Amino acid sequence: MHPLDVDPVSAARRLLGASLWCRGVEAKIVEVEAYGGPADGPWPDPAAHSFRGRGGRNTVMFDRAGLLYTYRSHGIHTCANVVCGPDGDAAAVLLRAAMVVDGVEIAQQRRGMAVTTAALARGPGNLCSALGIVMTDNGTDLFSDESPVRLELATVAGSTAGPRVGVSKAADRAWRFWLTGHPEVSAFRRSPRAPAMGLSD
Repeated sequence: MHPLDVDPVSAARRLLGASLWCRGVEAKIVEVEAYGGPADGPWPDPAAHSFRGRGGRNTVMFDRAGLLYTYRSHGIHTCANVVCGPDGDAAAVLLRAAMVVDGVEIAQQRRGMAVTTAALARGPGNLCSALGIVMTDNGTDLFSDESPVRLELATVAGSTAGPRVGVSKAADRAWRFWLTGHPEVSAFRRSPRAPAMGLSD
């Protein structure tokens, strides 16, 4: 059984502290968000791309655990997700922030020399930019030695949970997880379209 063949919340916790390699940069995952799937699935989640069912790019979310799912945020920024759960049940974990531990110079060339080290991979779009993850990496097996984007899980302690950033539906779910005390973790911003605190699933 794949270590990420579990519910999205458990998978998100397991991804904290994982090492991520891509195109000359290594980073440690310090912040993630869990996302479920359709209403008739095991983890209904109206904030998930797969909520309305399988179709187009979200197809990989219904595939086996350990694959990479990429999408564009606001049509501009590439974002990286790790597919989790059993084959056929849509779920994924968004990689929100990471600490660059090797290849800092390469990451700075991609992000800009004025960007501080702590901010290189803070936020999902910046994470992909710093590591060189692109849309065509969609469907990559993150646990294959032959892949351009690779992942290795680790065991860490000291994580914190809270609401996801910027979602307007299921906005109160504490499905965002981060490693306490890391300056790379992004700031929480509640979507202005979300209901008042405490009024959203």
